[in-house]
Amino acid sequence: MFTNFTKNDYSTVITRIALGGLLLSHGLIKLFVFTVQGTVGFFESLGLPAITAYLTIFGEIAGGISLILGVYSRLVAILSLPILIGALWAHSSNGWLFSNNGGGWEFPLFLIVITFAVIISGDGPFALRKVPFIDQYIPQIFKA
Repeated sequence: MFTNFTKNDYSTVITRIALGGLLLSHGLIKLFVFTVQGTVGFFESLGLPAITAYLTIFGEIAGGISLILGVYSRLVAILSLPILIGALWAHSSNGWLFSNNGGGWEFPLFLIVITFAVIISGDGPFALRKVPFIDQYIPQIFKA
């Protein structure tokens, strides 16, 4: 059953699912642990408008689920970059190590690198790849 896949195929799916799982978990933490209002307050304390908190929560949850399922992985990864670059910016003053007070910027940078790996490699095996009623609106370059 799995003999038609190469080691690269397996690493692609593992990378995609790992990134999706991390995005989903971070979105759920913002939703259920920090709460929406707490997340909005934190974003506003950074000088960001409230809408960025809502978009981040939505992007992390919807993007994480999409990556786990393997639906338009390249497009989702590209759309996740602003969130991850924002996280890099938010943690940039806390030093390199993520174990530093407030979390450093090593982890957000690592997630950006992993995101580029997904952009380059695409869905990999075990992916749904498309949603029929949305597929007609997605450029062909993102359908792999």
